[in-house]
Amino acid sequence: MVFLTIANLVRVRGPDEFWRKRRIFRLAAHYIGRRRNCYSIAVRNVHRALVYATKARKLKKQDMIDLWNTRITAACEQHNITQFSLKEGLDRANIMLDRKSLSDLACWEPRTFECLAAVAKEKLQLDGFVNYADKKLPTGTELNLRDVMLEHWLKEEKH
Repeated sequence: MVFLTIANLVRVRGPDEFWRKRRIFRLAAHYIGRRRNCYSIAVRNVHRALVYATKARKLKKQDMIDLWNTRITAACEQHNITQFSLKEGLDRANIMLDRKSLSDLACWEPRTFECLAAVAKEKLQLDGFVNYADKKLPTGTELNLRDVMLEHWLKEEKH
């Protein structure tokens, strides 16, 4: 465009306005009615949706953590051990599994989780750790733990 006067240059909004509005309309494309077609209404609804999306990313992470904890707690109750005792026993046995891994094992590999519960309980007994919340032995105690655990764990002296 060629502007003969500076006044015309100031008045034109140029291509920036087109692309700014286009970005908003693309984000509002799935809305219904004036929320989709009217720019001033579309801006408000798109901004509100973006705020919700930002909050939802944090809430999704927290929901997943809650789900993992629920699954681990339920599996621990099946094997007569608390979640704290399980985590403490696995940490002392140098088995570094996070919540997500333990949750997946509890859901899809219940026998593996049962063995992990038995290993954790055995390691806590070897270390002399007492958790009074655990009333009974875990269900995996009938396993031959000497095959499951490493030999140097069994040779360690109690502290």
